[in-house]
Amino acid sequence: MKGVADVAHERDGQGGAPTRRRVLWSMSAAGALLAAGCATRGDGAAGNGGTGSASSAPGHAPSGVLAANFNEDPRGTTPERLRDVRAGWVRGFVPMPEVEDGHADRQRGIAALLAASHAGRGTVLSLKFPFTGRPLPAPGSAAMDTELNRVDQVLDATLGTVDILGIGNEPFLETRADDQRRGRFNAFYEALARHIVERREQRFPDGCRTRLYMGALNHLEDPATHDAAHARWLAFVHDTHEIEGVDLHPHVAAFEDTEAYLTYVLPRIRPDQRFLATEFSLVRLWKQHLKDRVPASFARSRGVPAGTPVWQALRDAAAHPLPRADWERLLLDSPWFGSHRHFLTRQVQRFRATGRLAVAAYGLAQGPAMVHDIGPASTPWLLNSVYSNLTVRPSADGTPAPSPVWYDEFRALQRAEDRLPVRTGTVPV
Repeated sequence: MKGVADVAHERDGQGGAPTRRRVLWSMSAAGALLAAGCATRGDGAAGNGGTGSASSAPGHAPSGVLAANFNEDPRGTTPERLRDVRAGWVRGFVPMPEVEDGHADRQRGIAALLAASHAGRGTVLSLKFPFTGRPLPAPGSAAMDTELNRVDQVLDATLGTVDILGIGNEPFLETRADDQRRGRFNAFYEALARHIVERREQRFPDGCRTRLYMGALNHLEDPATHDAAHARWLAFVHDTHEIEGVDLHPHVAAFEDTEAYLTYVLPRIRPDQRFLATEFSLVRLWKQHLKDRVPASFARSRGVPAGTPVWQALRDAAAHPLPRADWERLLLDSPWFGSHRHFLTRQVQRFRATGRLAVAAYGLAQGPAMVHDIGPASTPWLLNSVYSNLTVRPSADGTPAPSPVWYDEFRALQRAEDRLPVRTGTVPV
């Protein structure tokens, strides 16, 4: 999903090289580590090359969790909103070029997840390597050393504190096609994963809370993606027993399209491995209808021409937030949206029915990048969020407007067994 620095998956791939200074632990990160407890290996865990469970993490693995996702912008993911939607888990990613100053724990996404962990929530952190504008480093090169230096800083700040570390964010969208065809892509991520596995073993030889996943895969509903690079990716996941599974990002045009992700991936990983779905939505369907006319009920209520396109109404709502009733008319009276009002429930139930879902995550709040310069060709991520906080006027008491569909669905999908002992009133998220 796009973020502040991304527009429709365009990555700038810029970032200078950091020095080799080790991270100086902040008091908050160190406290979170002490609370996490990485002292003993969990029952049934396998070591390097083992044939049992892939995990070296103590305790039970998450199963069927639905987390709140903030991508790289945690500003809208406040403790109050997390409590309001009953979320016990939080997911975000870190653009690795931002890790440059020797203090990874101060990077905003990492800091938010460390605080969430300290407050008792489960956490998922994905590492994003933007390389669309330059070649991926070759293992053993000085450029690779630069990337591993950044990775070590993140590991020093997060290993033993975050519950799940995703090795990659959307790697197939964040690297050049030429690197994928030539094998440079797989070599980079395989070397990265081995480094992280070794670093975790060195730091926590008796087992660590942080579980490792490779991720995430996109566009698997398109058979053209079922190529040698994807096959090698999944073979590596299968054969690396310290990796617990793979992340999936099914942003699709139809509910049925997500099935292609499951039928392609699950037979290719080990039976003891699971999958994440840290992003998923019908955003490609929403995009197909941006040039449709707004519903007649909305046009009458707002006093706009009957031929006003949906994208224009969204653009206007971003500039001048709507009353809640008008936002609901715009969405629920549009057949392409209203007829899919139970998508979130259906999709999470389908993921859970596989028995292989570890954690899914869904966007909590609209962010500034979602409402910037909306046009007929935009990707309307703003329609996915649990809160319509930037397109709808807040209530009289200042609380943000909930989505007319996703808010109730998200809350209903939270289960008591997924909640960690969340502590309130301690550390801001």
